[in-house]
Amino acid sequence: QVQLVESGGGLVQPGGSLRLSCVASGSIFSINDMDWYRQAPGKQRELVATISRGGSTTYVDSVKGRFTISRDNAKNTTYLQMNSLKPEDTAVYYCNIDYSTHENGRYYSRRGNWGQGTQVTVSS
Repeated sequence: QVQLVESGGGLVQPGGSLRLSCVASGSIFSINDMDWYRQAPGKQRELVATISRGGSTTYVDSVKGRFTISRDNAKNTTYLQMNSLKPEDTAVYYCNIDYSTHENGRYYSRRGNWGQGTQVTVSS
């Protein structure tokens, strides 16, 4: 079982910045992609950013140039630096991972379970 714990959210004024963190713990052999999602009230959860194990990144168009995803493989941690925040960035932010386990001499690919998320509110 893998646990994902997000932190770093809060209330910030438009134009401000926040840095989110997500730590993965549990039976992990290695982590492949690490993702950040967000879900605003009344909306579906959307993928915001992805970083591969090698460091390649992708972003949803609405955050390009403002958000930066990064990771620390030694700490099984991913970060989301959010700058120039807008009210429409208000949402609960979640992370998730594609990882592998080593069990009984075999490797398995798995997807993480959703954590509790961290609330980001952008308002004056």
